[in-house]
Amino acid sequence: MQKYSCDEFEALTYFDAIPDFESGRNTPRDYLEKCIEQIANKEQDVKAFVTLNLETARQLADESSRRWKNARQLSLIDGMPVGIKDLLETFDMPTQMGCEAYNGYAPGNDNALVWALRQAGCIIIGKTVTAELGGAHPGPTKNPFDLTRTPGGSSSGSAAAVAAGMVPVAIGSQVGGSIIRPAGYCGNFALKPSQGGLHRGERQTTSMSTHGPHAGSIEDMWQVAIEIAKRTGGDPGYLGLQGPPTPPQPIKPTSLIFLETEGWTSVDDETKEAFVQFLETCEKNKITIFKRKSSILVEELELKINNASEIANSITSWENHWGYRNLINKTPGKVSERLKNTLKNAEAMTPEMYQRFILKRAYIRQAHKMCAPVADAIITLSCPGPAPKWSGDTDGGTLVARPTGDPVFNFASSLMGAPCVTIPMLSVDNLPVGIQIITQREEDAKATSYARWIHKNLPPVDND
Repeated sequence: MQKYSCDEFEALTYFDAIPDFESGRNTPRDYLEKCIEQIANKEQDVKAFVTLNLETARQLADESSRRWKNARQLSLIDGMPVGIKDLLETFDMPTQMGCEAYNGYAPGNDNALVWALRQAGCIIIGKTVTAELGGAHPGPTKNPFDLTRTPGGSSSGSAAAVAAGMVPVAIGSQVGGSIIRPAGYCGNFALKPSQGGLHRGERQTTSMSTHGPHAGSIEDMWQVAIEIAKRTGGDPGYLGLQGPPTPPQPIKPTSLIFLETEGWTSVDDETKEAFVQFLETCEKNKITIFKRKSSILVEELELKINNASEIANSITSWENHWGYRNLINKTPGKVSERLKNTLKNAEAMTPEMYQRFILKRAYIRQAHKMCAPVADAIITLSCPGPAPKWSGDTDGGTLVARPTGDPVFNFASSLMGAPCVTIPMLSVDNLPVGIQIITQREEDAKATSYARWIHKNLPPVDND
């Protein structure tokens, strides 16, 4: 089990291999075999995948190799092995959603995002573990940097597969914090697009859900996202992800808002120290940092998001209410107690309560928009610290509410519907801790540009 250091860790990337594909020195089949070797070495411990489709992957890699040889590649991600979170449908593998009630469920369809990846030449190597129905009840996946710790959730397998070097990219989804938090715990780059930025296909039931990539590089992260958007656009009624056809150039932010969120008071001292040191590095490099007392607009945003956890959880619980009720009625013995507790919370709500939470979300979005003149972007932690330890539930014991970690730093951007990019810039106790850059809605490319500059030009902080 490897210890993590920002400076020493070398993630698996795909964009670096493209020159060798073009010259014939290497092929997508060779690249795939290295991924399969990593899976063979690490999957038994990490448990990132629920299903693998290696025979088909090898056939598709051979087809991609021929396309690159003949300069007929379908895209810059042609031949890329990709893991798909097991909430999203794939026509050739089951979609079991981390829920016993769906064991063996095989709809025979491709999610819109999965279809787009196939059209771009990607190789869907397998389905990655998700927490039950994308909620709080965890699957078996371990953090590759410490097997006693969670990789985060609900995109557990996607985060761990990338961190372990099994694939260069894996797809996650987020309602509260299920892309950014696990990426922060696992040292990945990840994009949570603007709301509606990538077409969710059959996953349209909640108003804050988004799909996005985990990646070993910011270049692969962007390339995958934009290739999807070029083929499917956004959700119904949305413009979809906008930006250049290749990774946007690094841009130095001149100013950033440090957003405390309601999570700052619960951050451990070592993580606080590392993050404050990183903010000081930003200031030494002539990036102005605005704090809540620097601007009445920033203070107003902080006040509006002070109970973001309650707002986001209530909205999502209500929107999942009927689906959960139907499932529990049909298969009461095949769902977790955590899911049943979520349903109880939803059933304690009324339509009027839901409406009030929707209004509070609208006020948060307005307060965020009002901050646009203050600074180029927001900077905050991606997670409250290193991934927490998790050894499983104990028989008869009290259920830990959030065994995959607290999404407290993620609810704000989800409520805003804003894009955010997490980058691995901190190490605490030899474990990764991400920071996130949040911009205004539809500014996904700008968030990526700022994050790319920061990662390229500022030194990480190792507080080990």
